[in-house]
Amino acid sequence: MPIYRLIQEVVFPRPEQADPSGLLAVGGDLSSERLLEAYRLGIFPWYSGDEPILWWSPDPRLVLDLDDFKISRSLRKTLNKEIFNVTFDQAFGDVIRACALAPRDEQRGTWITDDMQEAYVRLHKLGYAHSVESWFEGKLAGGLYGVSLGKAFFGESMFHRTADASKVALAGLVERLKSWKFHFIDAQMTTEHLLRLGAKELPRRVFLKRLGEALRSPSKKGRWNV
Repeated sequence: MPIYRLIQEVVFPRPEQADPSGLLAVGGDLSSERLLEAYRLGIFPWYSGDEPILWWSPDPRLVLDLDDFKISRSLRKTLNKEIFNVTFDQAFGDVIRACALAPRDEQRGTWITDDMQEAYVRLHKLGYAHSVESWFEGKLAGGLYGVSLGKAFFGESMFHRTADASKVALAGLVERLKSWKFHFIDAQMTTEHLLRLGAKELPRRVFLKRLGEALRSPSKKGRWNV
């Protein structure tokens, strides 16, 4: 199956044309216009610093339905102690930099390159990218960031410096998205960690249908002052 090379015009091939690994296209840029169009189509960028920009639409797709989020007994104890303060959009740049530096068992280096960080900071300034922060004793202890369109939240990355800090941030995000009637969190690629938190794999055709339904609602654009 051919891998498409993107042109200057902001267009993508259909997600169904991805190869078996989920790789759909190569090239293009990380402009806000192209990134937002990609997310609307169920496509996202993922590549390392020594590669061209790679665009993916995997099959199956990992999705976390908000009611399926699993809070373990230990996490419930942490939440009940209220030792973390959870905020939204208070430190987007710090969160994405921390995610870039966080070690990952399954990979060497980081896919959150300087160019990626700059691109998502631009999306944040436009009101589409958001961060959730967990603070412990006044210091940033963990968090996550992603993109919001319609009633869908596209999770990008998480980090923690203190045990459970990223899970507390995710729990805070899930509760807030529930209150706003969001449909799901797109977790993109399958990992054991996310499966343990309640995410499940969906056939790409099912994911794309659900994404289309979520995009019928207006986006909650702007800074999330929660």
